[in-house]
Amino acid sequence: MINQDKKFKEFISKENIAKRVKEIAIEISEKFQGDIPVFVSVLNGAFIFTADILRELDIDCEIDFIKISSYEGMDSTGKVKMSKNLSIDIKNRRVIIIEDIIDSGLSIKFLYKYLKKYKPKDVTIVTLLAKMSNFKLNFYIDIIGFEISSEFVVGYGLDFNQKFRNLNSICKLQSSSR
Repeated sequence: MINQDKKFKEFISKENIAKRVKEIAIEISEKFQGDIPVFVSVLNGAFIFTADILRELDIDCEIDFIKISSYEGMDSTGKVKMSKNLSIDIKNRRVIIIEDIIDSGLSIKFLYKYLKKYKPKDVTIVTLLAKMSNFKLNFYIDIIGFEISSEFVVGYGLDFNQKFRNLNSICKLQSSSR
């Protein structure tokens, strides 16, 4: 599937992703033992990551989805647009945001502030990828799957113009395919 036409260079293998997902699920299961948290998965990019985490959990939970976007192609628009809101009441609930990538920090800042308006008991942020040198936040990212530098990546839910989400590993998109 990968490298057949040399569009992609594998960056994080499916085996390394699976190992890290299990570690994250164990950490979440331990932290939320005895609770029933609400997972808020950020569409579209986090759906695969979310599904894999949920299958590895040792706790009960609920799931909801929210859809926001701030990218066109490889560039941030500088604005966050919401196209799907929550359907579960999160007041006094423990909420776990599942994000695919934190790049500029724009989306997670928007989402954190937005969810806090609904007065959850607490908010935990879990992201598969974080470009730590690209953002400054006034709140903590609780669990980071992998820290990466500023390269543009696709696969495992991450896209380029809605394509390549189905790759089973995280890949760098080669310049010839842009």
